[in-house]
This record gives sequence, C-alpha cells and structure tokens, in this order.
Amino acid sequence: MMTDNTQLDSKKYGRPEEERIIPFMKIAMPAALFSILITVASIFFIATKGLNLGLDFTGGIAAELNYAKPVEATDVSAALAKAGFRDPVVQTLGSNRDLMVRMPVQSEMKAEDMNNVINKAVQLPDNATVVHKVDVVGGQVGNELYLRSASAVALALLLMLVYVTVRFEFKLAMGAVLSLFHDIVVTLGIFAMMQWPFDLTVLAALLAIIGFSLNDNIVVSDRIRENFRKIRGASPLEIINIALTETLRRTIHTSMTLLLVVVAMMFMGGDGLKWFSVAMFVGVFVGTYSSIYIGTAFALWRGINRQDFIVQVKPEFDEEEVI
Repeated sequence: MMTDNTQLDSKKYGRPEEERIIPFMKIAMPAALFSILITVASIFFIATKGLNLGLDFTGGIAAELNYAKPVEATDVSAALAKAGFRDPVVQTLGSNRDLMVRMPVQSEMKAEDMNNVINKAVQLPDNATVVHKVDVVGGQVGNELYLRSASAVALALLLMLVYVTVRFEFKLAMGAVLSLFHDIVVTLGIFAMMQWPFDLTVLAALLAIIGFSLNDNIVVSDRIRENFRKIRGASPLEIINIALTETLRRTIHTSMTLLLVVVAMMFMGGDGLKWFSVAMFVGVFVGTYSSIYIGTAFALWRGINRQDFIVQVKPEFDEEEVI
C-alpha cells in the first residue's frame, strides 16, 4: 500500500507543474513504530518515576505581596531562603511591585504563625511591604484538583472525538483522538523522565496542545475530504499525500509562529511561565508530527476512501415491492 508516488502528475490533480507532491505516507510504517516506541517509553517513565507534582497538586503556601518600590523577584526569594523557607518560588503579578510567593508546606512552622513569619521575612531595606493574604493549601485539596484535572483532559478528548466524527468522519476522528492522546502521553513522559515540575500552568499547556494539535488535524481532514470529492482516479494514499502537501506551508507557518512566542516566553516570561512554555515547546513538535503520521496514517490504515465522504441518496421506494 505504501508505494512511492513521487512521480504523480501535479497538473493532473490541479497543482502547478513545478510543485511536486511529497510522499509523506512513504514512511508511515517507520513513523508508526517510532510513535509506539516513544509512547511506551513515556508510559514507562510516568509509571516508574511519576510526575514531579507542583504545589497546586501536593499542597503548599501561597502569599501575595505588595512593595512600595519596584523589587527583583530574586531578592525576595533570597530573603525567604535566608529566613528558613524551603524552595520558594517568586513571580511578578503584572508589575515589579506586586508579587506572588509559592512554596511547599513548611513542616517546622505552624500554620497560625505563617502570616507573621512571612511578613517579617519579606521585608527589604527601604522598601515597605504589605502581605495581602497567605493561603495554605492542604494535600487533600491538591489530590482533588489532580483528579479533576485528569477528568478535564479525558472529557476534552471525548468531546474532540464527537466533534470530528460529526464534522468529518469516524475514521478521521479516531485518528485525531489517537494523535491527541499521543501528544499528551509523550509530553507527560518527558516531564516524568526529566522530573520537571508539573503544576497548573503545565496542565493549561496540555489543554493548549490539544487545541493546537486538533486544529492541525481539522485542517488536514478538511483538505482530505475536499480532495476525495473533487479528484477522480486517485488512490486514498495519493489523496492523503496531496492533502498533506497542500497544507504543509500552512502547518509550517503556524508552528513557527507559535514557536517564536513560546521561545520568547521561555526566556523572558520568568518563573511563572517557564514550565508552561517548556510544555508548549515540546507539544508544538509532537503535535505537528502526530497530525501527519498518526491522525491521517490511522485513517489510511482503517481504509478511508471516497465513499466515506459521498452522501448516499436513499431511494424513495423499493422497486421490487412496487412490482
């Protein structure tokens, strides 16, 4: 089935003669084996090493600070560490005067004294500080949030399956959901392998990756449906290669534009956006790859053809019954 079709007549299929059709599906089988390998490896790391859950899921301390003058987050972090707080994370909230402090539960400190202790620790010379509120999140709340987050991702995948099935065709829908599942598992596997922190910002990145990857799948699926209806005499393999070639430029532009924003956030967004941007960086590459070699390749393997996109007109009556 995976024949070499680099010699397809571009003019025959409505494309300029100088633009050749790229045989993407020629390496569909090696790509499938590679996808299975990295998915199994990702599940292995998730099961053995586990995710390095952040404070949002394990519980911790959060405090909002307001300074009279602009201040560097590193100075506040150093002051907290000097006062005996472990692993403080400080990020700005729109300006260098408003900051958010997040850190694990300090077992050696009592919760009722936490407000006073933090208030003393964050005071800097010649810069008055006001601590607006201190929230202590318990582990039980974190576990409930973790379960709800997993349910949100599962619900998103289910709704994607329903949408693509209604909008296009079930074979394409199954391929799209498989590619989304692949993107999520591989991204989580990399975070588990590297033991990078997994918090709500990374969860938000996962949902954004689902949207990005689904958008790619929908664009390709729409072109596949269109080509099946307008191109006669081409095999399903040729139709899919033509659709992927026609959408390649759009895919590259979209991915590169998003990568520019993600890289800017990675290096200039501070601690608050660091792991969100890292997850998005991984997801852009994984999502672009999966939309080609999982979503469409699965539909081809399932035997997608022109009849799947042609509306069958039912006869108004049965001729034998009339006779």
